[in-house]
Amino acid sequence: MCGIVGYVGRQHLAMDVLVDGLRRLEYRGYDSAGVAIFDDGEIVVRRAMGKLGNLEGILRDSPMSGRIGLGHTRWATHGKPSERNAHPHRAGSVAIVHNGIIENYRALRQSLEAAGRTMESETDTELIAHLIDIEVEAGKSLLEAVRSACSRLVGSYAFGAICKTQPDHMVAAKNGGSPIILGLGEKQSFLASDIPAILPYTRQMLFLHDGEFAVLGEDGVQVIDEEGRPVDREPRPIQWDPVSAEKGGYDRFMQKEIFEQPRAIMDTIGTRVSEATGEIDLSEIDLSPAAVSRVERLCLVACGTAYYSCMVGKYLYEQIAGIPVEVDLASEFRYRKPILDARVLVIPVSQSGETADTLAALREARAAGSRVISICNVRDATIARESHDVLYTQAGPEIGVASTKAFTTCWR
Repeated sequence: MCGIVGYVGRQHLAMDVLVDGLRRLEYRGYDSAGVAIFDDGEIVVRRAMGKLGNLEGILRDSPMSGRIGLGHTRWATHGKPSERNAHPHRAGSVAIVHNGIIENYRALRQSLEAAGRTMESETDTELIAHLIDIEVEAGKSLLEAVRSACSRLVGSYAFGAICKTQPDHMVAAKNGGSPIILGLGEKQSFLASDIPAILPYTRQMLFLHDGEFAVLGEDGVQVIDEEGRPVDREPRPIQWDPVSAEKGGYDRFMQKEIFEQPRAIMDTIGTRVSEATGEIDLSEIDLSPAAVSRVERLCLVACGTAYYSCMVGKYLYEQIAGIPVEVDLASEFRYRKPILDARVLVIPVSQSGETADTLAALREARAAGSRVISICNVRDATIARESHDVLYTQAGPEIGVASTKAFTTCWR
């Protein structure tokens, strides 16, 4: 899950609109953030690892005055979190931001590399930029280049693209579950993955359908169908308050989160499966024979729903790994004086990463000399920082009291 935002117009600086929109979308990704803005005839890309504040610091030091641009906040699905994997991605004259998963990634990459294209990242998004750039070099308009590129894509995508040689508009495309929302204003147009990103600027919005494209300029938005024909669709006035807007059109947060479970599971798995070999990649965690051979017992600790996910985990670990597993309510863990030492691997589980009793259990385990690998949904949370290693789920924010996607991503 990632957040994207775009702006074309004369009413605001693109940098200001993009940063404001990304701030409202930051819950969609904490790995990295970036912008691509037309500035003095060039597309200038600025990217930063970590939370949005890191990007804001870069932009304060090197501001841009352009009036058209794209922004992105990332939750990794292809390629590990890093500056080179951060969006926007650029190929030749084209820059792009993308939310989704391209399923024929490997075949496309091999084809592009065979044609002499050099990849700078591990992402599927960069491949889209190269496909568009090839068509632009052949003399096509940005819209036609995007349409041609999309004909080669298999999977879910929602993206925005800008081109150095066509600096007065941007093009969006959508297919699959990833949303694209278009905002209409006075001499300005907006693009976003969620309504809250652009709600402060306009309440007149269009929702792009699967297989459709859109051209955004100062004078408005034109929607194009899969066959290249204009679509006559009236904008929809949005009357939601900010909290309602975050529900993404669902009546309840829980309903929204139930339907987000397949995406959350795919995102959680996607960062850890090697495209080349199909093997699970846990290279950031020390699972060397020396480290693993010391472990004689696992101890899972959690509260509430996370505790029930640990009960599921107990069955999986014992059946697959053949190792004894204990499950403890974190609130009781310290008081039963557990037997802990270097032979016990303790696994705290917390959606927020700030659960007080789980954090106390973690500290008890570390003080006793046990190794700690936490399972957490929030990057850089206290539990994640104080663990030896951490496995992040990719559920995104869970507002509903009854846990759904945070539960299902724990043991995927």
